[in-house]
Amino acid sequence: MASELTLDGAGRPELGRNLTYGLLDNLGRAIVTGRFETEPFPTEAELAKQHNVSRSVTREAVKMLTAKGLLSARPRQGTVVQPTTSWNLFDTDVLRWLLERQFSVDLLKQFNQLRIAIEPEAAALAARFGDEAELRRITDGLERMEAAEKGLDDTLDADIAFHVAILRASSNPFYFQFRDVVTTALRTSIRFTNRIKGRTASVADHAAVRDAILARNPDAARTAMRDLIGDVLELIDEAEGAKA
Repeated sequence: MASELTLDGAGRPELGRNLTYGLLDNLGRAIVTGRFETEPFPTEAELAKQHNVSRSVTREAVKMLTAKGLLSARPRQGTVVQPTTSWNLFDTDVLRWLLERQFSVDLLKQFNQLRIAIEPEAAALAARFGDEAELRRITDGLERMEAAEKGLDDTLDADIAFHVAILRASSNPFYFQFRDVVTTALRTSIRFTNRIKGRTASVADHAAVRDAILARNPDAARTAMRDLIGDVLELIDEAEGAKA
């Protein structure tokens, strides 16, 4: 079911302090959750009136949504919602809106299929090219995970810090560009898999990745990371099978 826009005490859409980004967030979430599947997208004049903002604010928000692939302007048709295949799924706002809508195991699986195509090779590159400072960040992430098991750190933040440190240590800027996607989507992925397992991520499995990287063994690092994410995909498959 389509979600409603956030409303303030007077029943008007609540945009927050920054009007443009508030409108962007409300409209983006509404598009992604399907509000405009059965009704046309409003004109800029209608949006300005509905949200009590200026035309310049609505124009900028629509421009940003268009850049994210959610909207397009067509002659004689006005502004229309684009199909999902046109959305920029690597945009962190779009990804966040997708993960905030009704939970989808398929989306979670697709995300981890992307991870298993990228992170094992990033780990192998980290083993080959990571400098001492970057390798230290990986160890710091692992130590944070160990502290989180004792209640001394945040489990999600620690796990994310570990994976992002490996992307950075790959010394490849294209891999590191995935950090925002990993940071956003892992929060949902980790919560889901931890709920299935009834425990937090395996520190030992993460340590195997770290140890292989520190040993400068690309093949072992690649395999350890593939096993780590492969375990997540197996848990998702098991969850799907249990529902079937």
